[in-house]
Amino acid sequence: MVLIEARGLTLPHRLAAISFALPPGEMLGVIGPNGAGKSSLLQSLAGLLPSEGDIRLAGIPLRTLASHDRACKIGYLPQFCNSAWELAVEEIVALGRLPWRDRNAAVIREAMRETGIEALAKKQINRLSGGEQARVWLARVLAGAPSLILADEPVASLDLYYQAKIMDTLRQHVNGTRGVILAIHDLALAARYCDRFCLLKQGRIHAFGPPEVVLTETALSEAFGVPIHVDLAHSPPIILPT
Repeated sequence: MVLIEARGLTLPHRLAAISFALPPGEMLGVIGPNGAGKSSLLQSLAGLLPSEGDIRLAGIPLRTLASHDRACKIGYLPQFCNSAWELAVEEIVALGRLPWRDRNAAVIREAMRETGIEALAKKQINRLSGGEQARVWLARVLAGAPSLILADEPVASLDLYYQAKIMDTLRQHVNGTRGVILAIHDLALAARYCDRFCLLKQGRIHAFGPPEVVLTETALSEAFGVPIHVDLAHSPPIILPT
């Protein structure tokens, strides 16, 4: 069974002939230098950018799905989230139920429990810390009960505590029918959580596979343009420029 598959995915000046398949039960880390196409890939997989090629979700062409059906199956967490209104946390999380056209209180409560924000339910989103807000936006995605979560730099600019909280929550979402694809810059952190990696270079897949195949000194040094030392046997893994 394949959760999501891309065949010849192309976006002019951003992505070129991207092809891969992800089974359920896995977390895929999309890595690469700035401008390599990580965000463009996630947005294309979410159906938010008009791309060429074929994207299939559980065997169904993504372009044939109605927008609300696609939103029920795919949860997209953008790199930057903000609210123009002083909404309470529980109202933000409840927005995740919009594709389902209901307000399932039990699902909303569970999403808040998973992200550890129950005590923040009545607080206004714009008065929370950056780490607290990150968990609220993730809870909104979880409230939609998607089979696939696409998260664009979900731990960027967060301290070590919140990085671990967010990554733990994403990892818990992965099971026999669900999966996660995330763009991430922290390679050592990604090595602790991701089952496989998609290493991009100039809009193309430079390497794809498990950590021992992709997180090599040769592949990473070629993609990032600097010598990189890798020690995956160390706990935690060490991946640093030399």
